[in-house]
Amino acid sequence: MQVPTEKLLTLYLTMFKVRTFEEKCSELANQGLAPTNPHLAIGQEAAIVGVIGALQKDDYVTATHRGHGHNVARGADMGKLLAEILGRADGFSGGRGGSMHAASVEVNMMGCYPIVGDSISIGTGLALACKMLKGGRAVASFFGDGAANIGPFHEGLNLASVWKLPIVYVCENNYYAISTPVSKSTSVPKIATRASGYSMRGVTVDGMDLEAVYSAACELIEKARVSEPSLLECLTYRFRGSSEGEPGNPWKLKYRSRDELERWMERDPVKNTRNKIIRDAVTGEEELTSLERKIRDDVEVAAKFAVASPQPRPTVTVSSSTK
Repeated sequence: MQVPTEKLLTLYLTMFKVRTFEEKCSELANQGLAPTNPHLAIGQEAAIVGVIGALQKDDYVTATHRGHGHNVARGADMGKLLAEILGRADGFSGGRGGSMHAASVEVNMMGCYPIVGDSISIGTGLALACKMLKGGRAVASFFGDGAANIGPFHEGLNLASVWKLPIVYVCENNYYAISTPVSKSTSVPKIATRASGYSMRGVTVDGMDLEAVYSAACELIEKARVSEPSLLECLTYRFRGSSEGEPGNPWKLKYRSRDELERWMERDPVKNTRNKIIRDAVTGEEELTSLERKIRDDVEVAAKFAVASPQPRPTVTVSSSTK
């Protein structure tokens, strides 16, 4: 599938926004402004944006603890999102959900779930609701490679197949469940092959290739709308550690080599898509730089809003009893 030039530019700018937002998260966390160490998806933007860009506005998304980018790609208010990550009162959940529970439900981003596999269970429930309500909506349920080896993965796919649910399960296979290589934890070389055990289609794509992800997602999401669930595996890579507080992050992590990281960074989806846009004359470099500057300015405005937001007031419950 050839991605139209206008769509490619829109997808690129969304990737750039996700990258810029998460870089700001890292900056603020390193200043001690975040109550917990955020889990960033820097490097994985093509997998996120390629899938979410193929959805309609009334479709639903569930994600993992590494879900800031999914919120941004879905169109969440960046100021409120960043306030939530910083634990501030103006966040989506009043700062009480934090980085790993960010949920911008007004854009149908139905939550990030730090318990491994929960995004699959919640996504399956949403898909059942979509089918029962007969509105033609679909669900994209994101999870990591580590979740492919636990119960909710198998239970979710089985139920989706039995009930013919409108859902695409999206495995962001970044090769490491924290520090455990997927090759040491998973019995098959491609997680997508497990779909065949549940009579559904499984597709593996280069998760660093925005156009490949978007093309595959478009096809699978449309099939999901007519009760054909599927499993999409995006082979991707996180450039940062599992969290910003991981010792050695990012260059001296003990479970991967610097050479490995540098090889993957050469395939940076943001940089490579930008080069393609310039090379194919989708837009001029001066115009593209101007659009990127506007995004940076928007992220700065969001950061100022979040930092200025107050701390949540403690909730005190007073109970009384009568004799």
